[in-house]
Amino acid sequence: MHNVLFAECSQYQRLKTDLLAAFPGLDDETLQDTLEGITELPDMIAALVRSALVDEALQGGLKVRIEEMRQRLTRLEVRSQKKRQLALDAMTEVGLPKLEQPDFTASARAGSPSLVVVSEGDIPEPYWVPQPPKLDRQSLLSELKRGASIEGAQLSNPKPVLTVRTK
Repeated sequence: MHNVLFAECSQYQRLKTDLLAAFPGLDDETLQDTLEGITELPDMIAALVRSALVDEALQGGLKVRIEEMRQRLTRLEVRSQKKRQLALDAMTEVGLPKLEQPDFTASARAGSPSLVVVSEGDIPEPYWVPQPPKLDRQSLLSELKRGASIEGAQLSNPKPVLTVRTK
């Protein structure tokens, strides 16, 4: 598609140059109408934009579906943890250390101790991990947009943006 579009752009440019050379006083609207009638470029661009709109609609639907699936995954994780805890509580309550079944074996045993931080400020320095500094890109961009001059950073030249409004 890219090569075909590039070739059509070249054809469009050649025809535009030829028309302007042949009719020097040609106004922009007439030029655009003429080029639209004798080339496929506007239709190709329109098809490309429509295809992008379809892709964006699919993205939106997939994002919603992914979020719904993440929520479902979270509910399943919580539910399975609760069920395991209920089974452990019941086994511990009655003193049943092991339950053997054809498809699984469940064992209740003492777990490993976990860390409880009582007072973070009292913990000695060797247990702290220094973090590398991270560039705050948002505040840097804000300052540059306000006109600040910051060594080592600058705003790029603006890139063309395609705006598409749908009805």
